[in-house]
Amino acid sequence: QVQLVESGGGLVQAGDSLRLSCAASGRTFSSIAMAWFRQAPGLEREFVAGISRSGGSIYYADSVKGRFAISRDNAKNTVYLQMNSLKPEDTAVYYCAADWLLTTKPRYNYWGQGTQVTVSS
Repeated sequence: QVQLVESGGGLVQAGDSLRLSCAASGRTFSSIAMAWFRQAPGLEREFVAGISRSGGSIYYADSVKGRFAISRDNAKNTVYLQMNSLKPEDTAVYYCAADWLLTTKPRYNYWGQGTQVTVSS
């Protein structure tokens, strides 16, 4: 069992930056892959970024490449999502997800409660 708690969301203006954090507990953090998804009202949950157990493999959605950066600190059991040059279309609830295998599909067994990110124009 893995418990995930996100933090760091908020209301910002276009062009600003935010850093989301996701603290994990319950399993050896270094044995699980981590990912960020987001879901805007009326839309399906979509993959944003993912990082392998060791951090050696990282994937991004095309829409965030060059603006967002995912990282993990296995000593702190935490994964981060640094979001720069935010756009109004980045507005969504952001979810942290965990599982043994890294995938871009929303098929993770463990999810956080979500944190709202709102970007005003």
